[in-house]
Amino acid sequence: MRTLVRGGTVVTVDPAIGDLPQGDVLVEDGRIAAVAERIDAPDARVLDATTMLVLPGFVDTHRHTWQTAFRGLGADWTFGEYRAAVFGTLRPHYRPEDVYAGTLLGRLEALHSGITTLLDWCHCADTPEHGDAALDALREVPGRSVFGYSPAEPVAAELARMRGRLSGDDGLVTPALGLRGPQMTSMEATIADVAAARELGLRASVHLHASSPGTTQRRLVAAMRDRGLLDDRTTVIHGNGLDDDELAMMADLGVSVSISPDVELKMGFGWPETGRMLAAGIRPTLSIDDCLSAGGDMFSTMRTALSVQRGLDTSQGRPATLNARDVLEFATIDGARALGLGDRIGSITPGKQADLILLRADDLTVFPVNHPAGAVVAAGHPGLVHTVIVAGQVVDRNGTGPDDLRARVLRSRDRIADAAGGLPPVSRAAPVARTGASPTTPPAPTAGNRSTRPAG
Repeated sequence: MRTLVRGGTVVTVDPAIGDLPQGDVLVEDGRIAAVAERIDAPDARVLDATTMLVLPGFVDTHRHTWQTAFRGLGADWTFGEYRAAVFGTLRPHYRPEDVYAGTLLGRLEALHSGITTLLDWCHCADTPEHGDAALDALREVPGRSVFGYSPAEPVAAELARMRGRLSGDDGLVTPALGLRGPQMTSMEATIADVAAARELGLRASVHLHASSPGTTQRRLVAAMRDRGLLDDRTTVIHGNGLDDDELAMMADLGVSVSISPDVELKMGFGWPETGRMLAAGIRPTLSIDDCLSAGGDMFSTMRTALSVQRGLDTSQGRPATLNARDVLEFATIDGARALGLGDRIGSITPGKQADLILLRADDLTVFPVNHPAGAVVAAGHPGLVHTVIVAGQVVDRNGTGPDDLRARVLRSRDRIADAAGGLPPVSRAAPVARTGASPTTPPAPTAGNRSTRPAG
């Protein structure tokens, strides 16, 4: 039960320890026992990390994994098109087995790219069986997952039932409430949902933003604050366009924030609010959101977050408000704190559980590594991930998941597409004319037209 990660460049994300240009990490009984330049542990299994970067695992604070079978369809969608396609066309045809397949694929993808902890925001739970299928998929993956369950009515009863399936809070899968909130339901329903979560001791994650197309409600943070619905157990997703005083309210209450920079930019939410959150005293966290329109790895998300905020700072003539180290912290320790796990994971600190990733530092895309955080954020990619460790256990990245996973996902995708009368159009945007070419938009696949169905 002892593992020695030896000789790597250790990026602890713990200011009390700092980073080690070359160091060892000793893991005992699933926890970090020691971090030092040299550790003698003759009876430990040794993982040679001499050509590796050793980091805490990434933390994704908001993702809808049930949608993964339709990866890439939303690359050109606005938020309105996404809502119409996913919730109007596809979701009505989801069965529990479809939720299971998409969730399993999405969680494995995240784990294998170095995301050891993920909040799975599940709002495809029209029946208890749909919710059970999502939970079963998360439990099959040897990663750390927070099940952000957003059940159908009656919310309190169904939330309590699911809480019973996850009675402890010390396992790899723990419960939370995917709070519909006042943008998805009424304020009265939000009050009841928050009361149910607090009765069960659950944290709540809620979508709140004021600048996305079709969003006319404003001052919802203030309205929730006035009703006692926000506190340090609440994570606000996106937060685009919120008023300055509302950000101050969130900071005063200890509310955390999950920013999804790629989706927010692409779907028209407005600029990611990383800099404004920092100015208000809130440490942002990062999330992928959905893989219909964004890549599923944390590397690209970190890169977008840094590039966009630095660009905004430059365009507005002010000094840079964040650097690569900040963004790495957003993706690790700040994410862990937002999920209520900051004392358990998020940094390479003795006593914490050993959620670690080993990245290839000799890969030609990052070699030579002169600035570890800079290399990870500016040039990192999933191909660098060599080893993933969760609670001290090395994850089998080649053998995890059922052998027929790909076939199950394709069957699920095809059945839903047939039931929906075809996949939604990949883009409704007007084509841009090019000299000498006639712009065309490929037809959407239809039931029975197998030649236009995407390849597996």
